[in-house]
Amino acid sequence: MRIANFPRTAGLLALCLAFQGPLPSHAQEAPAAPLSPTLSPDVLQRSLVNLGDTARLQAALAKARRGEKVVVACIGGSITEGARATVKDKRYAEVIGDWWRKTFPKAQIELINAGIGATGSNFGALRLQRDVLSKHPDVLVVEYAVNDGNSEASAQTLEGVVRQALKSPEKTAVVLLFMLRKDGGNAQEWFTKVGTHYDLPMISYRDAIFPEMQSGKVKWEDISPDTVHPNDLGHGYTAQTVDALFAKVLETLPEDGKLAEAKPIPAPLFTDLYERTSLFTAADLKPVANQGWTFDTPSNRKATGWKTSQPGSVLEFDVQGTLIFLQYWKINGPMGKASVTIDGGTPVIVDAWFEQTWGGFNLTQVVGKDLKPGTHRVRIELRPDKNEKSTGTDFIVTGIGSAGL
Repeated sequence: MRIANFPRTAGLLALCLAFQGPLPSHAQEAPAAPLSPTLSPDVLQRSLVNLGDTARLQAALAKARRGEKVVVACIGGSITEGARATVKDKRYAEVIGDWWRKTFPKAQIELINAGIGATGSNFGALRLQRDVLSKHPDVLVVEYAVNDGNSEASAQTLEGVVRQALKSPEKTAVVLLFMLRKDGGNAQEWFTKVGTHYDLPMISYRDAIFPEMQSGKVKWEDISPDTVHPNDLGHGYTAQTVDALFAKVLETLPEDGKLAEAKPIPAPLFTDLYERTSLFTAADLKPVANQGWTFDTPSNRKATGWKTSQPGSVLEFDVQGTLIFLQYWKINGPMGKASVTIDGGTPVIVDAWFEQTWGGFNLTQVVGKDLKPGTHRVRIELRPDKNEKSTGTDFIVTGIGSAGL
């Protein structure tokens, strides 16, 4: 079983037509025509990386056809959460939910948007049971390709998300969605290895849009206000690529008695470590020892957790698992460093100061790996040193997670 540390990144997508051909010297350049709100069939076809084994999707579509309740879930980072969409209804997850409701007006369609900004599939694997699988989804769209690094480590944590969902009692249909950053980068290379191994339906917004950008038919600025997040038009395009997959499977959906049987789940490609996880956040964190830390609930509730600013303060937890994560609030502010040890071993230094100024986020970082099965003591001590650009030594522990239970 191979385990690797999880690198982080951020990011996402683009579109817009540009005027082609020279203008007469005496003419004023006309305003660019607005982009069509609908992607062409060729672009939608290019977005389909792999149709995959559609048996699970067939089962969900058949339930909706019968007028039953169908739960559609999306998990990912800030794009899934809906960043840069002007209103809730414009978020790609909401537009996907609308497709199901309009296509199956007699069915009860429940949409779960489990996106949390600045998080990757490592945190996704820790929280999937709590935030998604506990709600019994029939379909799960997974969007982490711009927040995860293009690496085997990220593929391992994504595999944990996939295996948990495929092993759920509902036999959840998993769809991988690959977004992109302005430069075209994402984790698609390694994520595709996971999707191919499990023969999952895979949709690439990158494959749909980036060639349009390279050919000059599309401008990033018309679909995104920054280097990562789609605007309303970009969210709409994103939903269209996923909805096109659902529509394609629906076109040839057999009668209920002739639905395909889902293939057996294969052995892990990289590891099954992230199938068995635990997560304790904020008020669920119960220290076994505490010197100088207090539980804080600030106005920004994402930063809720155990806080100190006094160097030498010690906080301890008992955690089970063979891989342990610390989650802490990271922001451009008066933030300090902490030393984290597992069972008195080699310290891992974590720095809560963040050089970017766009805001704060909860970073999920490996602090112990290759541990023996059982319970381990996690000790967190605030250090006297800090980043030279920081103005203080605040530190907030917002969660503890583990894998390999």
